[in-house]
Amino acid sequence: MATAKKAAPAKKPAAKPAAKKAAPAAKAAAKPAAVKKAPAARKPNAAFMKAMTPSASLAAIVGAAALPRTEVTKKVWDYIKKHDLQDPANRRNINADDKLKAVFGGKAQVSMFEMTKLISDHLK
Repeated sequence: MATAKKAAPAKKPAAKPAAKKAAPAAKAAAKPAAVKKAPAARKPNAAFMKAMTPSASLAAIVGAAALPRTEVTKKVWDYIKKHDLQDPANRRNINADDKLKAVFGGKAQVSMFEMTKLISDHLK
């Protein structure tokens, strides 16, 4: 037994009265144009820019000179790319060679996010 559905009555849009705004009697005195300040230049973070001395194992990769943490990370990435140490299947992972294993605590593979943590252990 099939039951027939009743057709729903068509909905009519409700008539809305047009709302009229009262015209302002008189404008208030014109406000002076807001003076826009130039955005303040960001100050570099002193902790990132502080020169740090790398350990002997890290110095084999980035050099013995004291460098800011950001420059050390850049030099490690240059070394990784120069020696093609990124995992081809997942480029976020780094396959360590002998020099990097000393920095990475003997791990054969680390992620790029873990790498910065491991590098910071070798900076004084």
